[in-house]
Amino acid sequence: MKIQLPYRPADGHKGTFGRILIIAGSSGMSGAACLAGTAALRSGAGLVTLAVPESIQSIVAAFEPSYTTIGLSCGNDGRLSTNVSRDAVELLPTRDAVAIGPGLGQEPASRAVIQAMIRQVNVPLVLDADALNAAAEDQLSLSRDAPTIVTPHTGEFARLTGLSTQKINCNRQTLAVDYARQTGAVVVLKGVGTIVTDGIRTCVNTTGNSGMATAGSGDVLTGVIAALCGQGMGEYDAAVTGVFAHGLAGDLCAKATSARGLIASDLLEFLPHAWAKLEMDQ
Repeated sequence: MKIQLPYRPADGHKGTFGRILIIAGSSGMSGAACLAGTAALRSGAGLVTLAVPESIQSIVAAFEPSYTTIGLSCGNDGRLSTNVSRDAVELLPTRDAVAIGPGLGQEPASRAVIQAMIRQVNVPLVLDADALNAAAEDQLSLSRDAPTIVTPHTGEFARLTGLSTQKINCNRQTLAVDYARQTGAVVVLKGVGTIVTDGIRTCVNTTGNSGMATAGSGDVLTGVIAALCGQGMGEYDAAVTGVFAHGLAGDLCAKATSARGLIASDLLEFLPHAWAKLEMDQ
């Protein structure tokens, strides 16, 4: 498998390496935003902004000082306000890539934000977790003029396609390719041998281990792919490279500690080691 890395000029600055916006998190799910944002930083992004409900902004901000946070307006119950989609759209100018979904929830206001992002983001957009569930529930079209990457696990892909998980598990590659052709999106169908396809090219990933079957691992992957898109990689190459590096970080962690004891935040520690190994192999 030939893995490409984005070029890093020696005279680059923060803006050179991508301005990433990640819309994520909800009450009780602040960790999803933290993992995605830190993973984007650990994957070379120059500037990462996390847009989260203001009810959890202080929690998210305290996790990692290297990203910035913006609080999205909430009601007294801590849930996003009904007008928040307008506020989210105002954050889009100057962004090089956007990711949405990890831990965002399925409240009506959250779904309105997801719908607005799919319609109005004109840079690469990574959809994960609740963004995929909202797209399935509201039957949102993923056909966009700008690049789109979807990162479903089997259950989310079942909701997107209306197929059973059993049928998907028996025809993973074929169904992923078909969905990519139908929507124009790059599909990252997660699982053992994660499949990445744009409907024309297809890659079956060779890294990763059972320790990565843990809550939050997908949030890390979302941040990795968004960072690579923001650094100028094409959406297919960003997805292939991101999946491989994400799995490699998991393999390095399992070797150093154990697969059994691996948790998603461990991947943040081992991502730099994965990038170093890939740079040596270039």
